[in-house]
Amino acid sequence: IFGVDLLFCCFLRFDDLKEGDVVRHEGKRSDGYLEHIFKHAAKELFGVDVKEITYKALKNKDFQEVTLEKDGETVLRFAAAYGFRNIQNMVLKLKKGKFLYHFVEVLACPGGCLNGKGQAQTEDGKPDRALLAQMEEVYTAIPVRLPEANVHVQRMYQHWLEGMDSKKVQDTLHTTYSAVNQSPSSLDIKW
Repeated sequence: IFGVDLLFCCFLRFDDLKEGDVVRHEGKRSDGYLEHIFKHAAKELFGVDVKEITYKALKNKDFQEVTLEKDGETVLRFAAAYGFRNIQNMVLKLKKGKFLYHFVEVLACPGGCLNGKGQAQTEDGKPDRALLAQMEEVYTAIPVRLPEANVHVQRMYQHWLEGMDSKKVQDTLHTTYSAVNQSPSSLDIKW
């Protein structure tokens, strides 16, 4: 349910939006939904109400992890991997079977979306830190609305997806993975 509020935009015309309709997820920046998904999973799976998330930087500031411990055991392990170097390292660990995360938020731009190449830069091509700080301030001023409390999401589940546990929900919103046979090609990327 937490990613579905993005999908409702397909059914809602932008000229129907009012100022109060613009909302954001719980994260402090424009990055993905790691914080919301972590809190939601902690509550739904383990009955733990997480108020504040503490990120632990690992090899660099763009590869961080968040964990939930219960009864001395780590029960949730999430990571945020920003930038291609961290994504490449993550893929290598996955191939070696040494990647222990339940969820990974992956963003191509080091520092996250607000720090992306599409943003304003100084004359020397570096990110404009003052503008970045302003964008983060504006973003955090937008009201938070949990996706599962979003009226549009609830309506989409009722009318288009035929209920929360329908076959249509399974077919539309859930993914399954299977092994892919690799064909020998000089174009294959070797990470």
